[in-house]
Amino acid sequence: MRLFAGALLALLGVVLVPAAAMADGGACPRPAAGSEIAQPPDLTSVNGVLETSLSYRTDTDDEGRTLYCFVTPDGKMSPTFHVLPGDRILIHLTNALPPSAGGMDMAITGTVCGDTDQTDTSVNMHFHGMNVTPSCHGDEVIHTVVNAGSSFDYAFRIPPTEPPGLYWYHPHIHGISSIEVQGGASGLIEVEGIANIQPAVSGLPQRYIVLRDEPRRGDLHGVSNPLIPVPGWDVSVNYVTVPFPKYTPATITMQSGQPEFWRVANAAANTIMDLRIKYDGVEQPLQIVGFDGVPTGSQDGTRQGVIVTQTGVLLPPAGRVEFVVAPPGAGVTSAVLETETIAGGPASDSNPRRTLANILVGNGAPALKKVPPRNGPPTKQLFENLADAKVTARRHLYFIEIPSRAELPPPSGAMAMAHGASKAPGGETVNFYIAVEGQPLQLFNPDNPPAIVTTRGAVEEWTIQNRSPEVHEFHIHQIHFLVEEVNGVPIPKDQQQFYDTYQVGFWKGRGRYPSIKVKMDFRGAVVGDFVYHCHILDHEDGGMMAIIRVLPKT
Repeated sequence: MRLFAGALLALLGVVLVPAAAMADGGACPRPAAGSEIAQPPDLTSVNGVLETSLSYRTDTDDEGRTLYCFVTPDGKMSPTFHVLPGDRILIHLTNALPPSAGGMDMAITGTVCGDTDQTDTSVNMHFHGMNVTPSCHGDEVIHTVVNAGSSFDYAFRIPPTEPPGLYWYHPHIHGISSIEVQGGASGLIEVEGIANIQPAVSGLPQRYIVLRDEPRRGDLHGVSNPLIPVPGWDVSVNYVTVPFPKYTPATITMQSGQPEFWRVANAAANTIMDLRIKYDGVEQPLQIVGFDGVPTGSQDGTRQGVIVTQTGVLLPPAGRVEFVVAPPGAGVTSAVLETETIAGGPASDSNPRRTLANILVGNGAPALKKVPPRNGPPTKQLFENLADAKVTARRHLYFIEIPSRAELPPPSGAMAMAHGASKAPGGETVNFYIAVEGQPLQLFNPDNPPAIVTTRGAVEEWTIQNRSPEVHEFHIHQIHFLVEEVNGVPIPKDQQQFYDTYQVGFWKGRGRYPSIKVKMDFRGAVVGDFVYHCHILDHEDGGMMAIIRVLPKT
């Protein structure tokens, strides 16, 4: 992307590489390329509480790349949390990284939650997509810092109206979030009960798939053909690396004749995925039952989901999709999970097509846990009837990139591109902004005042433009949004879905700016300060994030 993350990664590579690195990843072990993907270990709530201790660790792989992971006392790495709506989550987090060497120490001013300074070995946790409190010891990422050798407790309750589906957790320290997520410090959260809303998945074997990215291997391994696209990052499937340039796929083995329920998260820091399942080159129908943790078509008040059939899914970093897929038939000779080439714009990373996994069929397929059957009628859900709710405010936001030495555009944004917010010349660093129309541009700082102030109970409509030559992935913490329009084209009401992360296309340098129009739901219990940003984490680390404050309803 730009020099910002690359320079910081080089710094951290020096600071954090332990003296006794193990070829297999040591404290954060990784399977060999081509391995059968293993299911993440499970942690399940008991009597309404999921309580665990997590140690944040680091090591290096056999390529010298820095790895990160969360590990339980009994050795479970990156466990999946299985919880029910209304459960409490209690996490005792210890940062077991080596002490900082002083590369980026920064004092925390104002509100403090945890340690009083941020270093290049700090960590915290974001519970992505969950509609929980942003207060200290909850899902608070603006001021929460846990330094090497320190411990911190998370304690919060999941709303009883939380939609059942797939969520995830990862570090969210501004400035190094991309590096930590690239290192693999992430895991899944499943809010159980999806069969109550989408009964078609009841009893199906469920497969959890976590797609991640990581720094590409240090050299190009002799590749000199300019026609071979070089990816910005390597990718992995449940930690099985698919390394450039051979792209040795991981292995997925299914039972003959047995459809499966795949629960897929793009836990990459920067890599966009365009997923396809192909049998002998033919794209297979995916029976989609959920996006970003919300069952499809379930928020119209009936509390019954609607299956959406697609042959492909564009999955931005942080996006999740859950679908039913049938195994290859007896006559199929090639079955693969692929990501297609991403047209991200002239300033974007390279995301070429690559095969992520070969899909095999055999009686030796690993045993998968089955989706529990429907156990009662669905309860009231967050976001119900948002499509028909009265809009209380409308706002216009935009993404923009400005070379670091360029003059900032005027607050109106009318001449935003006149100052050359495109590719930076000669590798010059770029500043990344997400701005509210009419406000001056500001790089993110945790001490910034909120760019947006609203009130609990509000229903807002935001139009979010992209005025830069690469795609951006809009994400907001604590709530979801309903996507109503893309590039000015309305989505039919019965096809609108809820997301917490959604792509805004790149500007081609002429014509209208690409945009999305979304409906924001502040009718839940959340009050306080939280953030919205681009979930290409190099962009977020580069400043493309801002604070929103939700005031209590008077």
